Amino acid sequence: MVRAPAAPPADAVRAAVNAVYALQRLRAQGRSGEAHVLLCEAVDGPPALLPALAGELHRAGLGADWSILLWEAASLPPDRLAAVAGVLADAGRAADCEELLRQGVARPVEELAGACDALRAEGHHREAHALLTAFVRVRAPEDAARLAGEDPRVLVPLLLEAARAVSAARERDLSHALRVAGLIGT
Repeated sequence: MVRAPAAPPADAVRAAVNAVYALQRLRAQGRSGEAHVLLCEAVDGPPALLPALAGELHRAGLGADWSILLWEAASLPPDRLAAVAGVLADAGRAADCEELLRQGVARPVEELAGACDALRAEGHHREAHALLTAFVRVRAPEDAARLAGEDPRVLVPLLLEAARAVSAARERDLSHALRVAGLIGT
């Protein structure tokens, strides 16, 4: 059973409205650097406030600023990246969550292993799968084998499942890279 996303708390909505108002004023005054700082401060704040901010930014016609915020969030430490992704998923913002995870695949494999582990620990298995699927779609099979080497027992089957979701050819290439790395038998 899929549960409906909860409405954001009133204090989150109030904070989002205030942030959007400040952002609009900064943009109107041509102070784009300060506007960017405001977005970065939002990324560094409590993840629970972000879904309300997303809604307010889109309502105000500032969807591009939300995209900037997601881009900044993609470079957060693994546990914070996972927390933001989890909050977005829980709030029913699956597309935003997936965009964030797609942007995060450029990170070093050690960090991605940490993000995947954090997502799974919080029960966000679908989001962990989305992260790994995006990873195997855009990164080399050898990179995926290095990622699998971080926790072979857990990551080898998850990466193979993700590769299978991309294509049979991608699964075959990953299987070969895993065999070469000694992570699966011949």
